[in-house]
Amino acid sequence: MAIPYLRRLTAVSRSPQANRHLAYILTFTAGAVNAGGFLAVQQYTSHMSGIVSMMADHLALGGVIVVLQGLAALLSFLAGAASSAFLINFGRRSHLTSEYAMPLLYEAVLLLGFGLLGANLETLRWFYVPGTVMLLCYIMGLQNAMITKLSRSEIRTTHVTGMVTDIGIELGKLFYWNVAQGDPASMQPVRADRSKLVVLTVLVSLFFVGGVTGAYSFFNFGFGSTVPLALVLMVLAAVPIVDDIRSLLPRM
Repeated sequence: MAIPYLRRLTAVSRSPQANRHLAYILTFTAGAVNAGGFLAVQQYTSHMSGIVSMMADHLALGGVIVVLQGLAALLSFLAGAASSAFLINFGRRSHLTSEYAMPLLYEAVLLLGFGLLGANLETLRWFYVPGTVMLLCYIMGLQNAMITKLSRSEIRTTHVTGMVTDIGIELGKLFYWNVAQGDPASMQPVRADRSKLVVLTVLVSLFFVGGVTGAYSFFNFGFGSTVPLALVLMVLAAVPIVDDIRSLLPRM
C-alpha cells in the first residue's frame, strides 16, 4: 500500500488529493528549513519580500554590502526555481515518470549535504554565513517552483503571505450576508470554498509547526537536524525514480 501511495504523490497525472498531501509534507519541511536556517544565520531564507525590502532600506542608507548579500540571496532563490523548472521540463520531454520526483531528490541531496557538512563549515564564518543563506534560498526556490508547477499554480509551500491572504478572502465570503438586492434572479449568492479554506489553514499551521520543530531541532542537534528532512524527501522521490531506472535498463 505504501509504494502505490508514494507513486501517486509525485505522479505525472495529478489529483487534488495527491497535491494536498504532498503540499502538507513540503510545507512542514519549508517551515523547518526556514526556522532552522534563521537560527544558523539569523536570516529567513524563504521570505523574498523581506529580502527585497531589506535591500531597498540598506541601499537608501548606503549599506552596499548588505544590498549585495540580499541580491545574492534573491538570485539564489531565482536559480533554484529555474533549476526546478529545468528538471521538470527535462523529465517531461524525456517521458519520465519522475519529472516531479527529480527536484525533490535534488533538494534532498542538498539538505543532506548541508546537514553533514554544515558543522565543519562553521569554522569558516566568512564563507559559512553567505554560503548558507544562498544554499537555503536556492532550496526554497527549488521546492516552491516544483509544487507551483505540479499544482498548476494553485499551491505554494513557502508563500505564507499569499496563503493568509486567500484565507482572508474565503473568510470574507464565509461571513458575507447574502441579502437580495435588485433582481434576485440575476444575483449569485456569495459562497466560500470551504475545502480550500481548510487546506490553506492546514498549510499555514504546518508551516508554523515545521518552524517550531526546525528551530527546536537545530537548537538541540545543530546541522544534523536537516538529515531526517532529507531522508523523508528521498523516500518521496524514490519510487518514480526507481520505476524510470527499471524502464531504462532493458534499453541498455
